[in-house]
Amino acid sequence: MIRSIPILNTGRLRLAGMRYEDFDRYAEIWADPQVVRHIGGQPRSRGDCWEAFLRNEGHWHMTGFGQWGVVMQKTRRLVGQAGFFYKSRDMGSDFDAYPEAGWVLAPEAQGQGLGREAVTAAHDWFDRVIPGRLVAMIAPDNAPSLKLAQSLGYRPMREAEFGGRPVTLLRRDGPPARR
Repeated sequence: MIRSIPILNTGRLRLAGMRYEDFDRYAEIWADPQVVRHIGGQPRSRGDCWEAFLRNEGHWHMTGFGQWGVVMQKTRRLVGQAGFFYKSRDMGSDFDAYPEAGWVLAPEAQGQGLGREAVTAAHDWFDRVIPGRLVAMIAPDNAPSLKLAQSLGYRPMREAEFGGRPVTLLRRDGPPARR
């Protein structure tokens, strides 16, 4: 198992393990209705954020992978998270048995290609260190995330419902062919 979280640097971003000092910003991001509109629709309470924040740290230690904090290189400000996790969602063995990819960006970081930059770096790491199938769950009206997932090699499995909302379940059997 990985006992320390790797740091990934891109041109504009640093993907690193989240620190205690990141928690207030993390909670601020997840409390924003604009952030969660495609992820369950309900802002998270500070208590729910704390549980998720700690769960993410533990995930790295238990599985060897997890979600990184996405930090702007220039400002050192946390703007989101990206990476992989197991979450028993009762969506079927063809989904729940595999690591799930997820990404979230604060509104001020959206629409600048930062999501693509972060998620591509995370997937490149996964493909080198823990290759294999990945899954993702994306709201069908979240066109930017669906487009990003497709560019990373995800293909639709089926439409489903989660938490009373429609979702698209996707799978990725490995990196897309390079052109």
